Amino acid sequence: MNIIITGASSGVGFEAAIELAASGKHKIIALARSQDKLERLLEIAHNLAPEAQIFAIAFDIVHDDYSGLQQFVKANFDNRVDVLINNAGVLINKPFGELSETDFVEMLQSNYLGHVRMIQAMIGLMPAGSHILNIGSMGGFQGSAKFVGLSAYSASKAALHTLTECLAQELSEKDIRVNCLALGSAQTEMLEKAFPGYQSPVMAFEMGKYIADFAVTGHNFFNGKILPVALNTP
Repeated sequence: MNIIITGASSGVGFEAAIELAASGKHKIIALARSQDKLERLLEIAHNLAPEAQIFAIAFDIVHDDYSGLQQFVKANFDNRVDVLINNAGVLINKPFGELSETDFVEMLQSNYLGHVRMIQAMIGLMPAGSHILNIGSMGGFQGSAKFVGLSAYSASKAALHTLTECLAQELSEKDIRVNCLALGSAQTEMLEKAFPGYQSPVMAFEMGKYIADFAVTGHNFFNGKILPVALNTP
């Protein structure tokens, strides 16, 4: 499979990219803003599997020009994207009364609009049977526990969840499946920012493996679903 994953320089995105590349079964384009961290990703992937077919590109899904990325994808993926994993995101932890409108804009751009742009840029290369996997959050999952300081983040993730349901319907005629994993806690830098001092029972590499496996096979069983992936709250 030809797979694109965003937010691949750290956390569960990094681990999912490693898992996919090390399998030796797929071609991977890993995107993130930090070239240094992407170089580390390449080093680890090739140490685990010297034959790994993985490209690492510094790319900002909010601000960068997609035309160059489209050309790279077309050239290296033979005009075909089988799986798009929209994992990139940021988090602001600040009480509602202290949040500025700019904070909300940043959350929506990074956790929602950037993914909209990525999907619009790649959808023309995705054949029938392909899979768009959005990485959401239990913070944006309807009916889940909510936490002080995470209103802007949770609201942006809720928007991504609803987009998932809408796109699954809209793309059904093309037989492109769209799902969202609403992640609970995994031991990452983002978790530490949201809940300082909290220790998750799930390691980042475990969640990354789950994401990688679901990206490749989940669309055979689900479409238009927001699936909670959480042992506990948070």
